Amino acid sequence: MPDTHHANPSATPERTPVPAFDLVIFGASGDLALRKLYPAMAHRDSEGVLPPESRIIAMVHQARHIEDLPQQIIARLGAEGLSGETIERFMRRITILQADANDPRSFAGLAEALGASPHVRAFYLSTAPDLFVPICRNLATHGLLDGEARLILEKPIGRDLASAKEINDAVAAVIPESRTYRIDHYLGKETVQNLLVLRFANTLFERSWSSRDIDHVQITVAETVGLEARAGYYDKVGALRDMVQNHVLQLLCLFASEPPNQLEADAVRDEKLRVLRALRPIKGADVTRSTVRGQYAQGSIDGKSVPAYTEELGHPSDAETFVALRCEVDTWRWAGVPFYLRTGKRLGLRSSEIVVVFKPVPHSIFANVAQEALVPNRLVLRLQPNDGLQLHMMMKVPGSGRLKLVPRTLDLRYDTAFDFRTPDAYERLLTDVIRGDQTLFMRRDEVEAAWAWVDPIIQGWVEFNAKPIRYPAGSWGPSQAIGLIERDGRSWVDPEDI
Repeated sequence: MPDTHHANPSATPERTPVPAFDLVIFGASGDLALRKLYPAMAHRDSEGVLPPESRIIAMVHQARHIEDLPQQIIARLGAEGLSGETIERFMRRITILQADANDPRSFAGLAEALGASPHVRAFYLSTAPDLFVPICRNLATHGLLDGEARLILEKPIGRDLASAKEINDAVAAVIPESRTYRIDHYLGKETVQNLLVLRFANTLFERSWSSRDIDHVQITVAETVGLEARAGYYDKVGALRDMVQNHVLQLLCLFASEPPNQLEADAVRDEKLRVLRALRPIKGADVTRSTVRGQYAQGSIDGKSVPAYTEELGHPSDAETFVALRCEVDTWRWAGVPFYLRTGKRLGLRSSEIVVVFKPVPHSIFANVAQEALVPNRLVLRLQPNDGLQLHMMMKVPGSGRLKLVPRTLDLRYDTAFDFRTPDAYERLLTDVIRGDQTLFMRRDEVEAAWAWVDPIIQGWVEFNAKPIRYPAGSWGPSQAIGLIERDGRSWVDPEDI
């Protein structure tokens, strides 16, 4: 039986061959590994991208996972629609080993398994951030980070600027920045990568990409899910740390950056860093005017009743599950253009998108001949679902009668524009690590600059006792988030309205 997604190994074009590798996953029995990492590599394997001799070494903390994990992986890959033959071949690549992140002696088995292999060596730390440092030190103790070994750090990198610096310092002591890959899977999404192409390969858009033509920008990352299996983690961090500090700010950086001199990792990341440093600080009393915190109450998602956040959690909490912000980028290009950011759980629809609202025409010549008001042009970059681009524009209704204007949409989606499967973000990012391409990964100074901007907001919430405002599950957040944008005479563009 062929795979449901594709049967042609050349269906997804590859830029350069992937060299033979050994991918070591710490936290190999965790939710991220099962949902994303194994499926990503299995899809690459099914397309013939992975060299036959490449291996995946799954590091688990408890001995019981050595027996349980294979069946969990097989079940997950089956749910992905991969064929039995593909799954069987992929499972032959996997070796499961046990190690205690805090015990250097337990890494001896890993060192022995890797041996003197000439393969590219990559270590993926899909663990809690407090295990990053001991794992790195133990890998270094056994000489496993020497040569061309690569280290992949899953977000979040710390919980504030101080802890991020501590982690970065410890990592830098055992492996150079040039071989450190801080992963943010949003940067691997096709629409995010296409943002660079849209801007810098199309004169039409780059010339309009400034305060001259753009009125404002909205970035929305909406989830319908609640806590799922992340209750212990999420309640300690909240939406600002979990989503804005990394995913949302990375989208803003790519959108607002200046053209890099070339498509090279540090050239791209230099421009993103300049955006982060140009973000106007939100601190002190500004947090009460420019931010909204929310927490979902009982409500309805897809016609089904869902409990409040605190009911799911099992105890009272002041963690925010929603945040909206109004921010500005103090540069020549973006002076006077507000960026409205929002993200949350248990919202009305699962969707991630950037909405660019252009300025209205300076004078309408149709005012006396058409009853309908002109609607400003909008460009929508949709990351999920239905990845693609939409351009909303005014058109004339066909006919010889009274002139009538209506807004219509040019819709370009990946699933209709191309005849092959769109790879998952982790598929692109993992193979980029193996190839040694850091373009879509965060550099240390980026991470720390993002925390430097986020920390004063958190401090302001504490200083002004900004408790989360309840919003019904299935809505688009607290009404105060609507007020945040409507104070400026603008309105949110909700995903169901696009």
